Amino acid sequence: MAQQVSLGFSGVTSVEQVNQITTALMMVDGVESAEVGQHGAEVEGRVKRDRLIAAVNALKLGIKVS
Repeated sequence: MAQQVSLGFSGVTSVEQVNQITTALMMVDGVESAEVGQHGAEVEGRVKRDRLIAAVNALKLGIKVS
C-alpha cells in the first residue's frame, strides 16, 4: 500500500530547482507521484523518507531538507 511522505525545503529559490527536485524524486524506485513546491514536497508511493532526502541532497543544490 502506498504511503504519503512530506518533505520540507529551505533554500529553494527558482523554478529550475523545483523541476530538478521533482525529477530526482520521481526517479526514486517506489515513487508514484510527487507534488513539489518551493517550500516542500508531498510524495506518494512505497519509499522510505531517507531515500527521498538522499535523492534531493544528491543534486548538491545547497537545499536543506527536513
